Amino acid sequence: MEYKVGIDLGGTKIEIIAFDQNNIQCYQKRIYQNFSGNNNLDYQGVLNSITDLIKEMQLSLKIKSYQFSLGIGTPGSLGSNQKLRNSNSQCLNNRYLKKDLESKLKIPIKIANDANCFTLSEAVDGVAKDAEVVFGVIVGTGSGGGIVVNKRPINGINSIAGEWAHNPLPYPDKNLGEIPGAKCYCGRFGCIETWLAGPSLAKDYYNHTGHKKTAKQIAKESKNDISCDQALKRYERRMAKSLAVVINILDPDVIVLGGGISKIDRLYQNVPKLWSEYIFSNEVHTKLLPPKFGDASGVRGAAWL
Repeated sequence: MEYKVGIDLGGTKIEIIAFDQNNIQCYQKRIYQNFSGNNNLDYQGVLNSITDLIKEMQLSLKIKSYQFSLGIGTPGSLGSNQKLRNSNSQCLNNRYLKKDLESKLKIPIKIANDANCFTLSEAVDGVAKDAEVVFGVIVGTGSGGGIVVNKRPINGINSIAGEWAHNPLPYPDKNLGEIPGAKCYCGRFGCIETWLAGPSLAKDYYNHTGHKKTAKQIAKESKNDISCDQALKRYERRMAKSLAVVINILDPDVIVLGGGISKIDRLYQNVPKLWSEYIFSNEVHTKLLPPKFGDASGVRGAAWL
């Protein structure tokens, strides 16, 4: 194969990237659509949008189908029956995504969890390129995790390695309403995702103030608005507790944050100060870092599959 092509399939965007035979980026495009519904129309829209992006890329680079490999990062994972599951883009669940795309595109494809793709990108040539064990966290529309060891993604026998966000929030504080917590789309209550995904920060702020602000607004105004600052402090402690569990089990060299929340600079100083309270060690060397490639890491990792 002369080219490596990756696609990042998100809840509100689809992005494509291509690298030439020298691993130099030669094409990139992003479209924005809402695929968060749970119906066949949304699913067919996903298939059609991916097909159109591939055709546009081929026309631009003047390449045939046999001249590139294709990897796709998507929320959720393929089950043993080859149906996608556990996706917060619910129109993808219980669908033969890989089979349906291969039928439309007439080429073989590789599919991996989007958090695994994100982590792989940062572990191969990103901010964690010198690390042996890397845990990647996406905190955006949803929340997920991925594990890469020696630059190889770990999937696990059940294909759920890294799905830390669907464990309950550790050490819940009853006074802050953390018991039982909100119902998650997976059907359980109090999942880490319901506390750390971007919309959850906005929801927590609203629950405490009665006012509506986006996560971006809360972060921007936190220096001058005590309510915003307090919302972020609650968020930071929840993240610290949640990541402490990962460190206790996996003991990674680096944890990389991705997604919209990863752009909040204060997290990288404040969360490590807090997580030591919950880690079974008298010293913690794990680094919490922002991604080198920002929100393009997921699509880059898909190309490396």
